[in-house]
Amino acid sequence: MNERNEAIRDVSKIGLPKTLLLGLQHMFAMFGATILVPILVNNYFEGEGLSIQVTLFCAGLGTLFFHCCTKLKVPAFLGSSFAFLGGFYTVSQLDTGIFADMTMGEKLPYACGGIVVAGLLYLVLALIVKIAGVKRVMYFLPPIVTGPIIICIGLSLAPSAISNASSTGFWRSQHWQWSLSLISGVRECSRSSRF
Repeated sequence: MNERNEAIRDVSKIGLPKTLLLGLQHMFAMFGATILVPILVNNYFEGEGLSIQVTLFCAGLGTLFFHCCTKLKVPAFLGSSFAFLGGFYTVSQLDTGIFADMTMGEKLPYACGGIVVAGLLYLVLALIVKIAGVKRVMYFLPPIVTGPIIICIGLSLAPSAISNASSTGFWRSQHWQWSLSLISGVRECSRSSRF
């Protein structure tokens, strides 16, 4: 929000320093997710999951494509989504029917196919928003509705984050140190980029 409490529709209006700061904050927030998602998927698929290098490369290409489409008006980095982890885990645990004799590597394309279908659904939803208009969509999904949903999702994932940071072994104490330092870093970036 700017001084008049209006939404910022064009990032060029806030100036280059704030734009760079917002972009840097977003990159730090998304970079951890972009690395963590392939690591978790590799755990599900016993080492035959996603490649971190390919994930970073595709995130970079997606980000460049996004910037071309938005004409550099939105300072964003597109990374991995935790939303698909449930699907990856479910497919990795399938062991009946056609999945009975499959290796983990043979199951992975089925999970990735689900992501492609979800991406196509996102395109359909984007077209609906484009046709109906943002104001009409915001009428049905105002921030008072979407905000608590996002909070509930975050709170429901908190036990998983704690268990991941509390894993056993040599790195146990460093998980907590990294977690706390990342939280502090994101908080400081968020605090310094307020308008």
